[in-house]
Amino acid sequence: MHTFLKVLTSSAMLLLLSACGGGSSSSDSSSTPAVSTTGWTWVGGSKYSGAYSYNFTAQGEGSALNMPGARSTSVSWVDRDGNFWLFGGLTENALTFLSDLWKYNPKTKEWAWLKGSLTTNTVGNYGTQNISASSNAPGARIGPVAWTDTNGNLWMYGGFGYGEAGGLNAIGTLNDLWKYSIATGLWTWVSGSKLVNQVPAYVTKDVASTSNTPGGIVGANGWITSNGRLWIFGGAADAALTITYNNLWEFNPSDSTWTFRGGAGKNGASSYLTNSAGVYGTKTVSAAANQPGSRLDAVSWLDSSDNLWFFGGNGWDSAGSSAAILNDLWKYNITTKQWTWMNGNNVNNAFATYGTLGVPASSNTPGARWYRSPFAWVDTSGSFWMFGADGNGATKSGLLNDWWKYNASTNQWTWVSGSNEPGANSVYGTLGVSTVSNQPGSRKDTIGWSDTSGNLWMFSGYGPDASGSSGYLNDLWKFTQ
Repeated sequence: MHTFLKVLTSSAMLLLLSACGGGSSSSDSSSTPAVSTTGWTWVGGSKYSGAYSYNFTAQGEGSALNMPGARSTSVSWVDRDGNFWLFGGLTENALTFLSDLWKYNPKTKEWAWLKGSLTTNTVGNYGTQNISASSNAPGARIGPVAWTDTNGNLWMYGGFGYGEAGGLNAIGTLNDLWKYSIATGLWTWVSGSKLVNQVPAYVTKDVASTSNTPGGIVGANGWITSNGRLWIFGGAADAALTITYNNLWEFNPSDSTWTFRGGAGKNGASSYLTNSAGVYGTKTVSAAANQPGSRLDAVSWLDSSDNLWFFGGNGWDSAGSSAAILNDLWKYNITTKQWTWMNGNNVNNAFATYGTLGVPASSNTPGARWYRSPFAWVDTSGSFWMFGADGNGATKSGLLNDWWKYNASTNQWTWVSGSNEPGANSVYGTLGVSTVSNQPGSRKDTIGWSDTSGNLWMFSGYGPDASGSSGYLNDLWKFTQ
């Protein structure tokens, strides 16, 4: 096990913040960027990669000096009180997984470490299914699917990491479903296996059963509809990310049943079809035959009508070409049970059409991208937002920091900010001060939230820091429209 959290004194933390750029700006007003009421603000964390978690107060107590450590591929939630939550992720190297649970209050700007281990690569403690207990804890992992239900509970499914201890069964793709009660501070193992690399299971399509399971998957998409049902699409079944699904599943929390709703499904009695090509049909026209290709690491949204949306990922296009990055935009209607190809290309590796900065156009299209994943929000007006990832800019491929907004009513994308080519460094400015020149750098595997005022927040990821060196980040940013 690796020790991940380090404790510093308050004075040491203030020195660290100063070293990270949190001090006062230059007195030369001619060289100081103009303060802005819109755009990006660096709110917290280090502007250099590799920062450890710092915990100055007792577990469960918030402090402005607390800060989760550098990481990527975590999972995030927003609770009913507007607090931001995160769990786990990847740090230090490709085999160092986390299981810590943190809460951030955007009003007080305080982080609190709530649950989870201070060490890495911890196995799960499942307890008894559907029984909450203080000893219950999900294992360390990356890339799970997450939801917040109408009762304020936090849900999490799968990912890649540690199940229960047991030799070869310790690490792999997971199919465990967990619920965290904010009121009690307890985890509950709801369904799925303690073991890793489990295959999907269902008997009859559209028939719910407690025996059904989506199987072990990482990099899937998830939604929670207004009726409280949890939805999952796609994901990879193996560590090499070469076996991908296009299965769509629905979970009913009231009776703990899964229902297989669509996708390639079974090949014979038990095995599942994988790496399936997409059936696109006609753009903007729904049809029973339409079906997105198998993929992982797409980015997803839920609109006000409970339609499920996702963009891109790494998977299979209309030609059935070997897995590559995509820029197709899809919508699923849960009432008609039909997919619609809304925007983007039906072949892989497309480059972006940026158009004019800040101007929506029907010809604008983000480039193909993936990597657990391009990060997304839905704002208070119902527009979809997406930032960065690993993919294609206008002419080159790499880590991106382009910032896009999609209007579903007009079916148009707008390039809002950031570079139209990969490799941009962050411009941090002064901690807590918004200026027109501030900009998060290119990165992948970041997480984030939207607050009650419509501000968009982003935390962590992997990419270049202020020095231009790439690594795991723990910078916290706020975007004000």
